[in-house]
This record gives sequence, structure tokens and C-alpha cells, in this order.
Amino acid sequence: MPFFDDPDTYRDILDHLQIGVSVLDLEKNIVFWSDGAEQITGYSRIEVLGHRYTDNILQQCNQTRCELCTEQCPISEALRNGQAVENFSFIHHKSGYRTPVHIWAIPLRNKTGGIVGVVQTFQGETAVHGPDPGDRNLQEHGWLDEVTGLLNQAMMQSHLRETLGTFNELGIPFALISVEVPELDQFRGRYGHGAARSILQVLARSLKNSVWPTDFVGRWSEARFLVILMGCSEEALHAVSGRMLRMLSSATIRWWGEELSIGISLGRSAVKGGDTIETLLQRAFHESLHDQLHRAAASATQPS
Repeated sequence: MPFFDDPDTYRDILDHLQIGVSVLDLEKNIVFWSDGAEQITGYSRIEVLGHRYTDNILQQCNQTRCELCTEQCPISEALRNGQAVENFSFIHHKSGYRTPVHIWAIPLRNKTGGIVGVVQTFQGETAVHGPDPGDRNLQEHGWLDEVTGLLNQAMMQSHLRETLGTFNELGIPFALISVEVPELDQFRGRYGHGAARSILQVLARSLKNSVWPTDFVGRWSEARFLVILMGCSEEALHAVSGRMLRMLSSATIRWWGEELSIGISLGRSAVKGGDTIETLLQRAFHESLHDQLHRAAASATQPS
């Protein structure tokens, strides 16, 4: 059938798949970028074709390392070992947040069997976790924060009461992580309400993408987020909070041609016998993991 003998037919099929498809040569330059790749990463093919994938495109991190764009990344492993590599990680979306992806890197061979490049496919947040069918219902009842789309304080308080009750009855552990944005007022004063809203949305999405779907993430106050980690022990809390800190450290927005970030302060608290909601929150709000996290661009938030 002539239609299926035409190579452009298969290119069109790859181009219109809902999963992301990219092809890289041996120098790791991007030579093909599908519609799905545009939708998942936010980068158009015009922005990426001919560029190396490490040029702030497809930067990856997992649960233990912030950046995987080294010889240990799936693309490098596939080229080095000549075998397909599967990985679950997070990529840096063009909008500034981290989003989870399921990646396959597959060596591309010529007719003689020599490796000439690599095909990378990745499925984005919806494909990995699926849409949350409850979001619309929560929104209709006014239980979501209008700016970030996260659970609001009332809903987080309800989940916290329920989770603490389950711990007291069954002993199932949980933990809290508090993320504060102490420089939000200064940031808003310098860049305006739109920029402040955008950086909060990027932080919120990165935060939600860094935990399991069974955990609860909400906006507790104007400059504070709260996370309830279900089934999380005190030992596991150290690893989770460290990963979360690395994830949030790369949250940025593009604003009038400038890349902006903002400092955060992260606190944590694992439940203990005899705890009340007040004691849990007090530890999470005041026992900081790091005094404050500043990235290179964060200093730009201070008025000159």
C-alpha cells in the first residue's frame, strides 16, 4: 500500500502521538520534537530543534538527585550501553515548575546495527497519574484556593483532623511539611501582583508534583503552603523534605524577559504520641530544615 510506504506517514504518526517523542543525534542535539513533546514540556519545536537537550531543555531530576543531565541520564546510558533505559523522573517545564514523566530512551541504529542516535519518549503528568476527577467538585464547593488551585486552609484543617484521628486510633504515621515564602511582599512590591501570582502558581505545582497523589497539598495562608504526607515516618521525612527542597529550588518564572526565583523556608514535623493539631503545626512552622533557601536570582527580589 503506497500510503504506508511513504516515510512521511510514520513521521506524521509520531508527531501526533499524545506522548512526547524526541530524537537526538550522537552529540545529543535534538533533531525531532513531536506535538506531544511540546504539550508536555511547554517548549515548541522552533525553540529546541538543533539545540542540545542540556540547554535548559529536558533537565531531569529524580527522588535523590536534582539534575540527571550527566552521564547517568537515560539518554547517555542508552547511547553508552546500547540498550533501552526506563526511568521515572521530573523535567523542568518551560513555565518553571517540575512535572513528573515516565521516560524511555531507546538507541537508534542504522542498517548495519551502528548506533546513530537515541529516541526518547516521555509521558506527562496526566498520563502518569491521570486527571483528578474530584477537582471540579472541590472547586464548585469553594474548597480550592483561587490563586494556586490547591486545597484551601479549611480543607487542609479537615484532612489534618482526620489524619490525626486515624493516627491516634490505628497508629498510622504521617508528617507535615511547611513551605513559607517570606519574601513574597518584597517580590510583589518590585515585580507586581501578576509576577507574585505566577511564582506562587509555579511553587504550588512543583510542590504538588513532588509528592504522591495520596498526600494532601494546600495553601495555608498567603505566603505559606502545607503538605500532609500520608504514611510517612520520621526517617522517611528527611529524604522527602530534602527532595522537595531541591525541587522547589528550581522553580522560576519568565517575567518581561527576566528569569525570576524567590527564597523559601521549609519546616517539617512528624507526628508523635500525644500530639495535637496545634503542636504539630507549631513544630512544622518553627523548626526549619534550612534557615532559608536562596537561589542565584533570589537576590534580585530585594529592592535596590
